[in-house]
Amino acid sequence: MPLRGLFYFARQFEGLLSARGDDFYGRKLIEVPTPVYIIFYNGRGMDGDSLMLYLSDAFPTGRGSGCLECTCEVLNINRGHNRALMEKCRRLWEYSEFSAEIEENIKSGMDRREAVETAMDACIERGILRDILIREKAEVLDMLITEYDEKKHLKNTYREGREDGLKEGRAEGREEKLQELVTKKLSKGKTCSEIAEDLEEDISVIERIASDFIPK
Repeated sequence: MPLRGLFYFARQFEGLLSARGDDFYGRKLIEVPTPVYIIFYNGRGMDGDSLMLYLSDAFPTGRGSGCLECTCEVLNINRGHNRALMEKCRRLWEYSEFSAEIEENIKSGMDRREAVETAMDACIERGILRDILIREKAEVLDMLITEYDEKKHLKNTYREGREDGLKEGRAEGREEKLQELVTKKLSKGKTCSEIAEDLEEDISVIERIASDFIPK
């Protein structure tokens, strides 16, 4: 998200300066609006009320390094989080409740269409987003159904789970399988670089394992 924010703000500033006709190659200081980057998050996997993301966390040299930084404050708007904020903004609270209703329905075994339709009816009855859901019910349903790409979601979930599983496996010391794969590939004449690329593993790890099997 910080990287996406960097691209977005760069485009906005470029458009603003171009529209104003500012000469940003000159010596005069050009004033630009102070950017504030906040994301309302209602997905899964976030336990706290807020989280600060830093672009520099993606740098090999770590947070605070380099000459660029972009921060993004993520606010958890799932049901039960950021109560003070929800009390100040009823519309945001209503959206949070509507989303929670959909998720609860899906957990109970409904498919997505049924879950959304049931949540819409329940929220209308409770006065949650009532004006929007009554006036734009078909549009809201279409948006929530057509923009949800189940195959893409499942593919991403699998990929994220695989990456997490590999990290956990390495953290728990499961090197036996990796050692087996490395030795097999070494026996076929592959180099450490080729093996690292095949296994999507850091070459230093491959070299460390290979050193135990290569005659000194």
